[in-house]
Amino acid sequence: MQADLMANIHTFLQLLFFSIIALFPVVNPVGTAFIVSPYFSGLSDREKKVAVKKITLNAFSICAVTLFVGHWVLEIFGLSIPIIQLAGGIMICKMGWDSLSDDKEPEHHSADITATSPFESLKGKLFYPITFPITTGAGTISVLFTLSAHSAKAGIHNYFINTGAVLLAVVCICILIYVLYLNTKRFIQFLGSKGEKIINRIFAFLIFCVGLQIAVSGIKSLMAAPTV
Repeated sequence: MQADLMANIHTFLQLLFFSIIALFPVVNPVGTAFIVSPYFSGLSDREKKVAVKKITLNAFSICAVTLFVGHWVLEIFGLSIPIIQLAGGIMICKMGWDSLSDDKEPEHHSADITATSPFESLKGKLFYPITFPITTGAGTISVLFTLSAHSAKAGIHNYFINTGAVLLAVVCICILIYVLYLNTKRFIQFLGSKGEKIINRIFAFLIFCVGLQIAVSGIKSLMAAPTV
């Protein structure tokens, strides 16, 4: 009994660590914090906290819905896990490669200044484009689809363990989003423009590597699958 408990804890912690490692580069809370920072210009500290809290809750909702209904979507469309891994990996690789090969300055979006307050102007942008696709985009959904599909194939006991680990990883990523988005100005002042470019390139490379790993796993699974 104790051995089973220790095995379950080990599985939970292992998947938690793997999920955080898989989600962190594609969500890229450090890089996206620089991108969304201009949206918060003109906001008071209280308004910024409200906006960041809403973005974080939106991101968590997107991830949670994807995690719990992802395997049903796969079944409806008749998709297999290796195909999702391969397609998602290619998509993530493309995102990383585009960021690595882009020599332009990071594109910042400015908040619209109208007769209304900056916070009122920002409300309509909290979900699109700030939450989706800037914060949680196609790469995040692809990774969660893959993780949810693996959990669905496990038994009911392992399903709850796996899903709980991935959900906790999502919570950890959302906490990072909240903290980093609130303190973006401090990071920019500390790093400077050159430091910002270096950080963006490092995370772009990590995104490419994660996508390549997912795609290779999908190819291996397809080649190992028995032919009919």
